[in-house]
Amino acid sequence: MKILNVATLIMLQVAVLVPAIAVFAGESGEAVSFSRDPDRWTINTRSTTHQIVLGRDGDLAAGYFGPLSGTRVFGYPEYDNPPVIGTIHREIPYRGGFMEDDPLLEVVFADGVRELELVCTGHETGELDGCPYLRLDMKDTHYPFNVSEYIRVIPELDIYEKWLVLSNTGAEDILLENAGSGSVQLPAGAYDLIQFGGGWGREFLRQRTRLTIGTKTLSARTMKSYEHLPFFLVRPMGDNDEMSGPVWFGAIAWSGNYSLDFYISPNNRLQIKGGINFWDTHWNLKAGESFTTPKMVFGYSDNGPGGASLRMHRYMLDYVLPQPNASIPSKVLYNSWYATTFNINEKQQIVLARQAARLGVELFVVDDAWFRGRNDDRGGLGDWEPDPVKFPRGLGPLIKEVKSLGMDFGIWVEPEMVNANSDLYRSHPEWVLQTQHRRAHEHRNQLILNMARDDVKEFTIAWLDRLLSENEIDFIKWDMNRSVSEAGWPGENPATARELRIRYVQNLREVFAAIRGRHPGITIENCAGGGGRVNIGLLELTDQVWTSDNTDPGDRMHIQYGYSHALPAKTMVNWVTDEEWHNKTTPLKFRFQVAMAGNLGIGGDITSWSEEDKALASEMVALYKDLRPTIQFGDQYRLRDPFEESRMAVQFVSRDRKSSVLFTFQTLETLPGADGGYSLSDRLVLQGLDPDAVYRVKTDQGVSKARGEFLMAGGLSLPLRGNYSGAIAVLEMVE
Repeated sequence: MKILNVATLIMLQVAVLVPAIAVFAGESGEAVSFSRDPDRWTINTRSTTHQIVLGRDGDLAAGYFGPLSGTRVFGYPEYDNPPVIGTIHREIPYRGGFMEDDPLLEVVFADGVRELELVCTGHETGELDGCPYLRLDMKDTHYPFNVSEYIRVIPELDIYEKWLVLSNTGAEDILLENAGSGSVQLPAGAYDLIQFGGGWGREFLRQRTRLTIGTKTLSARTMKSYEHLPFFLVRPMGDNDEMSGPVWFGAIAWSGNYSLDFYISPNNRLQIKGGINFWDTHWNLKAGESFTTPKMVFGYSDNGPGGASLRMHRYMLDYVLPQPNASIPSKVLYNSWYATTFNINEKQQIVLARQAARLGVELFVVDDAWFRGRNDDRGGLGDWEPDPVKFPRGLGPLIKEVKSLGMDFGIWVEPEMVNANSDLYRSHPEWVLQTQHRRAHEHRNQLILNMARDDVKEFTIAWLDRLLSENEIDFIKWDMNRSVSEAGWPGENPATARELRIRYVQNLREVFAAIRGRHPGITIENCAGGGGRVNIGLLELTDQVWTSDNTDPGDRMHIQYGYSHALPAKTMVNWVTDEEWHNKTTPLKFRFQVAMAGNLGIGGDITSWSEEDKALASEMVALYKDLRPTIQFGDQYRLRDPFEESRMAVQFVSRDRKSSVLFTFQTLETLPGADGGYSLSDRLVLQGLDPDAVYRVKTDQGVSKARGEFLMAGGLSLPLRGNYSGAIAVLEMVE
């Protein structure tokens, strides 16, 4: 690790930075500064200042976090309080002494003492995984308990990561009743919270709430997060502009139960904290051991929610998603589920594969029911071998045929689940989550394997490794179709059994890491009955997300719009299917257009499509391949809001600003046209272009040229006809 002294870091500070995009941060390499005054640490990025104050009692106070405010900010006066009162607005809020904020850290020592008293013992600055960091060390004044807070900074994105390392340096266990990841204090004011969630089939819907005195909590308790995506936006009360105004944003990098808490104090200070949800959970910190919390990611945008999304998207693409896949365009896939469901065999899959190849598909994925004993959802889960009736020659001949057609091969798995009607369950009934003397609830006829057990973890790694080693598989669709219930662990020490929910996620991460390590070329799609387990923690180890089981294009406009606030289009898998959720028929072209505004896939029964439909599909797939570098790696701007009207518009701009793709959709024609048959969308004011460059603009109406300055001021109109219609404009810089 390279350690930089404070003087060197202060010299890195840059007063004025020129952004690469008019409404966004500059390119990587911009400076960050850590300065250490006698009574505070100050971190400056391009647009932000974050301060931590050293109190006179030796504790650390939560200082200012918000817009860049100079090299020295007099934040909050807690550090001037007499030591007998103590710091009450703490950088790491803990149970003990005078408290005003929600606690981040709550422990119980072996003698029953439940209060902490922490003092700062030192700090370190340096570089961690290519980014600067500050580490602040604290210890209890009496007990052998140390706390280190890490603050890693992505300066060009105005993004911070916080996490804690908790160490037991004594000889007796310390009980962790609550161990969050990070806490930040916002300037006093009136704020609105914007969150994204809903339920199965209606994921990522936007909701806005006024924050009032008290605590509002977003949390998950069943290892799924349909209700609340672990991501938030906070902005001053009443602000509505997409691309202007202050916005604080953040997320939790944890794929299990999480909690985000927003506490408004009586003097209108807003504390935001997050991390593992310790409901029904504790952790025994054994002598000589440490516990590391997951990251809390947070940042600030001076360009509204749109600016927050731009920062989060680049953060995911450049710092989170696994390489090298994060830098390689995702392939157009075909998934056979809707065409075949459980009625699957080798011959039928080959017919589908040949049809898919003619459409230009690059990845053919066999879904559920390929494995032994799987004829419906009542059996087979856990017996991960090719069904000898459906695939008497194994998977090899099908894979060979798919490869000969020029496509990669993928397969569906659900490793965390088991059917009672399976050889695995009959051999190891003790491997499932269960509670003695209580009913075992099944959902979809499934039980959940106890991934907290190391033997279950090793079994899962072994069969997945064998499947991938014996077959030339390029892609895994990893599913989890039910929520956790009966989170019991019979036979285990009760103290360890209470750690199940955390150990489950830790072992699940080890499974993903092991498979990626042994099969570095694999691509993994994270699916959980749709978007039930979408978070940064899993996207550190997987490549993309099955966004929702709901593939209705009208609904998807809302789902995709909400998803885009937190995560980039490259991770958002969208299928074109034959599903109709609302007893209506939508044109195939419209279904393709909506699905192309992300990671394109096809899931319909293409053997029943007409030749006209197949020709259209081939045309749309070819167009998508031309556009996907801009869609998957470019900056995304939301121009029209489907929550406010029956239209949506989204624009993608390459980072070098040489190309752009504009999508606009409408579900309902509301504006009368001059000839009675056309509806013109309002002029779409574009974003992110080079104002001095000339762009060739290609639409269904023809080709024209316009200067970037005009397109970002006067806008561009695209004619739309009728309900469920869309249009695409492609822009290329020519001068």
